[in-house]
Amino acid sequence: MIITVTSFKGGVGKSTTAIHLATYLATKRNKTVLADGDLNRSVINWYERGGEGLPFTVCDGDSVPADYDHLVIDTAARPTNEELVALANASDLLVVPCTPTTFSLEATISTLAVLPSDRYKILLTMVPPKPSREGDKALIALKKAGLPVFNTMIRRFSAYLKAENLGVPVSQVKDPKSVDAWADYVAVGKEMARAVKK
Repeated sequence: MIITVTSFKGGVGKSTTAIHLATYLATKRNKTVLADGDLNRSVINWYERGGEGLPFTVCDGDSVPADYDHLVIDTAARPTNEELVALANASDLLVVPCTPTTFSLEATISTLAVLPSDRYKILLTMVPPKPSREGDKALIALKKAGLPVFNTMIRRFSAYLKAENLGVPVSQVKDPKSVDAWADYVAVGKEMARAVKK
């Protein structure tokens, strides 16, 4: 399975999403590779901080090994329409992180118009915790627009910053919310697997 994580606005948790989806796939005892295609090298830097803390192989986007069960690709942000179509054609699913802000939603919706709706799913990230309803409102708006969106939203937790600083998945962080943070990505991983099997 090839999963590509891409976004149209910076700061939406694209690399964090790629790392945690790769972690989820690796927990299924599959050989998983995460290819860092972002010029910022966020995934490679995360890996270098944690050493062997990640349960999958990390490589540069230009040096992907041939032997894997699952490949997750972290792309550069803001792909052109041509790049977006090429990414979709080369992947089983595009995962598109998007925060529940007007700017992020508008950029995502307008850019995805070039793709058929069976090629991608939008993932709401950095969702403010309850009692805020911003995530729910964004989810409803995306569904009303007929766009494919994950039902699970990634809630905003400080545990992710700790994970990034340590170079490990959030599941390995000592934080009162790390279990909840990891549970969000497990739920997304299950939705992703179902979407690919359709």
